[in-house]
Amino acid sequence: MFDPTLILVLVVVLALLFDCSNGWHDSANAIATVVSTHVLSPGQAVMLAAILNVAGAFMSTAVAKMIGGGIVEPTLINQYTVISALLGAISWNLFTLMLGLPTSSSHALIGGIIGAALAQNGWTSIKLSGLRAVLEALLFSPLMGFILGYLFILAVYWAVFRVPRGLANRSFRRLQLLSASLMAFSHGANDAQKAMGIVTLALVSAGQLDQMIVPTWVILSCAIAMGLGTAAGGWRIIRTLGMRIIKMEPVHGFAAETSAALILLGTAHFGMPVSTTHTITSSIMGVGAVTRLSAVKWGVSLRIIYAWIFTLPGAGLVAYGVNLALQLFH
Repeated sequence: MFDPTLILVLVVVLALLFDCSNGWHDSANAIATVVSTHVLSPGQAVMLAAILNVAGAFMSTAVAKMIGGGIVEPTLINQYTVISALLGAISWNLFTLMLGLPTSSSHALIGGIIGAALAQNGWTSIKLSGLRAVLEALLFSPLMGFILGYLFILAVYWAVFRVPRGLANRSFRRLQLLSASLMAFSHGANDAQKAMGIVTLALVSAGQLDQMIVPTWVILSCAIAMGLGTAAGGWRIIRTLGMRIIKMEPVHGFAAETSAALILLGTAHFGMPVSTTHTITSSIMGVGAVTRLSAVKWGVSLRIIYAWIFTLPGAGLVAYGVNLALQLFH
């Protein structure tokens, strides 16, 4: 039997590593469009995203509470379950990062939690109502991203159709600074909370907390970890999102970022841990589809969609296997 305190420390370290990998993997969500349209240099965009990711993490803890107590029953979870979930999610993030695929860290973490919990106590440890609500939100957000991106760019085109192209481009280059900032803030508001929820779940299962209330030190450490990961940047994914789905101009970046950020801020407010990756990617597709469907590079998009489909079960299987292995040693 390992020292419970050391196990808890290991869980916190792994959660912060996941948050760092999340920021590294998902930095493209906030900055791919602003880089591809040359509004900011990659270095400037990464630092802007890192700072605003940290700020967004302090928006609320609703998502953290859903991750920590809305999907699984905390009383049936132990530290080894949490470790398995994190290892499953981190492994999948690194695997897809090497492939340059913008898959969902949210799907990876939720898949890891479900897989590890199933290996630990079977379906009795899963809160089916909470799981259904989360899965519905995960499916709903990319659909809304596509629709809102499509409608938003239509509205923008209608509003500026009499404006000279050069003037419009200069204006949208400035506006894209605001939309990229809003996207980075909303990314921190949604994604940093997922690691907060995991750490809080570990503290509850270790008896350090009586209920799912996220301590201030957890918020601060997870926010900084995500900011550091974002500062490292995920350059291959940035190229996929910003350059390979549609031919991007400042107006497209502004519309896609604003649409995605509005959805993410809304879901963060209601405690739904949706995928920032799916939301911004589908928003870019919606914006590109306005010109014509062939403007979207569907070959690249289909590769991304396949990765989406396999992320949750893939991370879940890794976490399931890790938990079974850990059970042999405790």
